[in-house]
Amino acid sequence: QVQLVDSGGGLVQAGGSLRLSCATSGRTFYYNVMGWFRQAPGKEREFVGGITSSGGSTYYADSVKGRFTISRDNAKNTVYLQMNSLKPEDTAVYYCATRRTPVRDMGVMSPTDFDSWGQGTQVTVSS
Repeated sequence: QVQLVDSGGGLVQAGGSLRLSCATSGRTFYYNVMGWFRQAPGKEREFVGGITSSGGSTYYADSVKGRFTISRDNAKNTVYLQMNSLKPEDTAVYYCATRRTPVRDMGVMSPTDFDSWGQGTQVTVSS
């Protein structure tokens, strides 16, 4: 069972930046697709973006494209979500997730496409 630990959330003013981290315990991290989701109160969990095992392909939701960047460090078993130009509508609990089955290219994915989840980290953007 892979364990994921999300960190890096906090309170930031609109226009600011945060970097979320997701550390994993699995020895097969290199082979895993990693994704980031977010969930605001009263809303469904939303796919923010993801990255293939090699890092060669990424996908971003339109709502974050150009502002958020996903990267991974396979030597550290860690994936990152760099969030810039944050907006109040980015306020949510952010979750990382991992999928054992590889994909060639990243595209939009649903929560059911992923096998294991982090505990979530709160991001609050004030106006």
